[in-house]
Amino acid sequence: MSRFLRRRLGGLSAAALAAVALAAAHRAITPAAPRCTPGNGGLTLPPGFCAAIVGDHLGAVRHLVVAPNGDLFAATDGRGGGVLALRDTDGDGVADVTKRFGIGAGGTGIALADGHLYFASDARIVRWEWKAGQLEPAGAAESIVDDLPAGGDHTSKSIVLDGHGRLFVNVGSATNSCQERNRERRSPGRNPCAEVETRAGIWRFSADTPHQTRQSGVHYARGLRNTVALALQPGTGALWGASHGRDQLGDNWGFTDKQNANNPAEEFVQIEQGDDFGWPYCYFSDDAKAKVLAPEYGGDGTRADRCADRKAPALAFPGHWGPMDLAFYPGDGFGPAYAGGAFLAFHGSWNRAPLPQAGYRVVFIPFIDGRPAGTWRDFALGRAGGAGIRPSGLAVGPDGSLYVAADQNGTIWRIFPNRSGS
Repeated sequence: MSRFLRRRLGGLSAAALAAVALAAAHRAITPAAPRCTPGNGGLTLPPGFCAAIVGDHLGAVRHLVVAPNGDLFAATDGRGGGVLALRDTDGDGVADVTKRFGIGAGGTGIALADGHLYFASDARIVRWEWKAGQLEPAGAAESIVDDLPAGGDHTSKSIVLDGHGRLFVNVGSATNSCQERNRERRSPGRNPCAEVETRAGIWRFSADTPHQTRQSGVHYARGLRNTVALALQPGTGALWGASHGRDQLGDNWGFTDKQNANNPAEEFVQIEQGDDFGWPYCYFSDDAKAKVLAPEYGGDGTRADRCADRKAPALAFPGHWGPMDLAFYPGDGFGPAYAGGAFLAFHGSWNRAPLPQAGYRVVFIPFIDGRPAGTWRDFALGRAGGAGIRPSGLAVGPDGSLYVAADQNGTIWRIFPNRSGS
């Protein structure tokens, strides 16, 4: 950034300066973009794009973050998980240096902010001091949040830092729909559902205070069953997410195969403090295009009742697609049609049977004036079709490349404009 520009921007906050720098860094893919992997490494992409496999056989890679120098950090889940660091030293797009470190537990959330690398296991959030160009931490992990709820149906923690010392954390529900007997046929819902006070929402913590607990955090928003996909919108600072909808309307409550496959919609939402999105009492019906009362609480798929005033999604996606990560595209490196929009990764479904399972893709959502506008469209699919790709993480690099992780594929791709035309 020039000295003149620094003077002109001197009155802006640190977060605003960071947003300006980030947008500048993403204006264009550099001419030194890596070579395309033959067949795009198994991906089907829009015309004009190609992909390079950064690494494969990496294990259960989940969320991603890219350092300003292009180093890539991936959260890895499962036994032996932790943080995977990757570096490409020769510019061919393939990581030739890898390092692994962690805290003896796998996880999903990862973030790089204010000189620290943050990592979220299922039960705690830690950070390491990080310096520019550093691939491994020099010191021990510092615990920032301890003893997060880690049992039950949804254990993954996703994290977002806002540049103002605030850390947002998704805490997923322990159950499908807060039944007296979880996932059992015709079991009524607990009323009231005590779980909404401790889970199924977003909590806010200090990004710098060690050894916080859920009780010391702020219960920021509720009624979100499991918002693994979570991101801040550049420029506005608005928090957006996509939540996993409930399952088993057919198995447990006699809904038709089609109703079960399409409902509830996966909700893409803007999350503001104090919001209530309705879980477990309500879900967004893809048929009614509205929040309706869940059958555990007397609903029939059409009645709104207590759900009429619950916050509706900005967009509704097909049921059971499994949204896993969200990344805004802050520049025009992919062309003006992508500037300011968002990429959303779907892991794929399991609860649409006997209808075909679906999801398994990365989609693009155009934004205008800070809101979704127009129709979302597919961006990355598995070339083999079906579950050829199970996306679990997204990140935009400093050169504008889009990185996509897939945990069940054990692969990370880097997607960029194909300037060679090959």
